[in-house]
Amino acid sequence: MTDRFPIRSRVLHWLTAVAVFAALLIGFSMTNEIGSHGALVAIHMTLGISILVIVIVRAANRFTHKPPKWPDTVGPLEGKLVAGSELAMYAMLLAQPLVGWAMVSASGTPVRAFGLQLPGLVPFDASLYGILRQTHSVVAYLLVAAIAAHVSAILLHTLTLRDGMLRRMTH
Repeated sequence: MTDRFPIRSRVLHWLTAVAVFAALLIGFSMTNEIGSHGALVAIHMTLGISILVIVIVRAANRFTHKPPKWPDTVGPLEGKLVAGSELAMYAMLLAQPLVGWAMVSASGTPVRAFGLQLPGLVPFDASLYGILRQTHSVVAYLLVAAIAAHVSAILLHTLTLRDGMLRRMTH
């Protein structure tokens, strides 16, 4: 068994990372932009649907292909923490685009991605829109925290423990 993820897993990981970074950056900046708000929303929605598709493919890949073994520096407790945090990350990465899609649907605005109008997930409902908007914001901040923890753990393993953890996803 290799100590590196297969190429398809690495490509899906980095596609997810770039798309999520862009979606979060645009999402947080949309509240401060007035003139380009419509263009930002269109890009943000397309990124969200892209993330949903990529993460579904990633989850299927993860369930059908065993990941490489951990470096020896990862003990049983840390392995369980990592597994739990990965599960939480997958849950948020699936929930966030679905909540966003439902939020836009509840606002009565058509949901568009890749130039196509997608079906609404929920009917127009102003109070549901408010709840979903708040949920979408909270999950965004939780994603930022989870990503910061993920990157911090990788930096710890790479710079301090020097155990090749980052190399598993880059080479």
